[in-house]
Amino acid sequence: MASETYPGLEKTYAAFLFDMDGTILNSLVAAERVWGKWAERHGLDVQAFLPTMHGKRGIDTISALNLPGVDARAEAEQISRDEIDDVEGVVQIEGSIEFLSSLPPERWAIVTSSPLLLAKRRLEAAGLPIPRFFVTAEDVEVGKPNPQCFILGAERLGVSPSECLVFEDTEAGIKAGEAAGADVMVVTATQHHAFETSHPTLQSYRGLKPSITEDGRLTIVTSR
Repeated sequence: MASETYPGLEKTYAAFLFDMDGTILNSLVAAERVWGKWAERHGLDVQAFLPTMHGKRGIDTISALNLPGVDARAEAEQISRDEIDDVEGVVQIEGSIEFLSSLPPERWAIVTSSPLLLAKRRLEAAGLPIPRFFVTAEDVEVGKPNPQCFILGAERLGVSPSECLVFEDTEAGIKAGEAAGADVMVVTATQHHAFETSHPTLQSYRGLKPSITEDGRLTIVTSR
């Protein structure tokens, strides 16, 4: 079967950096269930609040609200515990397990706003491989859209951010990837509305696979 380079990719890469939620797995229902209960307890407009919490560290989301008398760190830690306990409905994005399993383990990392224990719990629930390299909420002082996380992810893989392709699904994550100097692939699997972006997009990993070029670089090919 013939294959061709994925549309919109104009170069090859040293490594791939993946966000987790909404990018390789779908945790939307579980996350909004936990955060919705929290928002309701604090008297927030739940429907208006929920779209604002995706792609960011919990502590950053809560701190930005400036709620009187609320300890953002303690609240974020409790939410993380609640999310670890509730992974019902967490599933892989179609084809992601085959795609990730085909990558050399030293050439990819997960860069997520989730704490490490929650990240591992959701990956396990979705049946996805645990990567050799992780960047999680505990590893950075400032979360997305700050580029610190993707810069650190590239560093742990021993490459420059400009040599990486970042897979993201949220505005905060896309901005972080751009600011790090990486190229960005926008994953639209969990988007409920049309997503306008100048970056290449993919709906799922079905029919896609990573390919190593003759000079040892990574690209994505699609069967036709």
